[in-house]
Amino acid sequence: MFKAFLIKYAEIGIKGKNRYLFEEALVDQIRFALKKVEGEFKVHRTQGRIYVDALSEFDFDETVQRLQKVFGISGICPVVYVEDEGFEKLGKDVVEFIDKVYPDKSKTFKVQARRARKNYPMDSMEINCELGGVILDAYPEMKVDVHKPDIELNVEIREKIYIYSEIIPGPGGMPVGTNGKAMLLLSGGIDSPVAGYMISKRGVKIDAVYFHAPPYTSDRAKEKVVDLARYVSAYSGPMKLHIVNFTDIQLYIYEKCPHDELTIIMRRFMMKIAERIAGESGCLGLITGESIGQVASQTMQSLAATNEVCTLPVYRPLIGFDKQEIVEISEKIDTYETSVLPYEDCCTIFVAKHPVTKPNVNVIKAHERNLEEKIDEMVEVALNTREILDIE
Repeated sequence: MFKAFLIKYAEIGIKGKNRYLFEEALVDQIRFALKKVEGEFKVHRTQGRIYVDALSEFDFDETVQRLQKVFGISGICPVVYVEDEGFEKLGKDVVEFIDKVYPDKSKTFKVQARRARKNYPMDSMEINCELGGVILDAYPEMKVDVHKPDIELNVEIREKIYIYSEIIPGPGGMPVGTNGKAMLLLSGGIDSPVAGYMISKRGVKIDAVYFHAPPYTSDRAKEKVVDLARYVSAYSGPMKLHIVNFTDIQLYIYEKCPHDELTIIMRRFMMKIAERIAGESGCLGLITGESIGQVASQTMQSLAATNEVCTLPVYRPLIGFDKQEIVEISEKIDTYETSVLPYEDCCTIFVAKHPVTKPNVNVIKAHERNLEEKIDEMVEVALNTREILDIE
């Protein structure tokens, strides 16, 4: 029955004279999302509305699932278009719509008309009243409820007339690419994929870097991270995943630095390397999945110590979340089951038994001088030998 969708957006609507830029970005994202759906679609915008028209047979459920992963969409409304051939014909179209969509007529309803075309001979209130009467005449068992109806029948009078009654929730946020680009430090845990999702929801395009430590981490650990990147990219769009071999650097730090500072010093070098890759990729910041107090490396003092090595801003969208809140989002975006697979990453294999929780930056920097002989060369090797995957 449905051959088109009305796409609703929220935040974009409060933009000023540049709103059209956000609308165009959303149209582009919708087109990209529907490329892999069987069928042909026309995506277009007019008068503050975005429409997706199916030009051939298509899979309704798959189309909706794709649209539900496009940031910027707040609602997806399956619509029926009818030509404006007078009010009597509109009444028949509305009655037919209800008959097909709602076999059970023992429901309450409300008509919500919107007259965007002001030369229509009736105003919105008159359309509401008259169509309500037509529906009651056709289906006496139905009742009007203007406060909490079972069916809210929307009728929009534009160049054509659009009828819809369902609003399928979208993910909200802003279209990806409207707020710059950043580099995600992606591990195999629960938090970092959620951080990537959250920052993409604000319109930020992301690439990612993963620190691999063979033979201490297996190829399966790397595959796990690639899988997580794919789940995130379903929302964020295509990304480049930089896989950096971190083994020699970790072993060198382990040999030369105090063990209670291993996590902080390793984290500082991860941030340095990620920032180098971010600079090459045109990124404006780094993204991590850190949350205050979750582990020893995420105390305020530890976060300050890792921040100290960066010139780019570090964005931590989960900073105030507790673990259960993060888990709930990971389940929603389908990353949880992959994140909890028992394949360790390099963040977990060289953990000190009693890590420092309140590191002093000056002390850390003093101990890092133990690495001066080889560390710069090792960082260059790690950067030059990294593997880069295109993730979709």
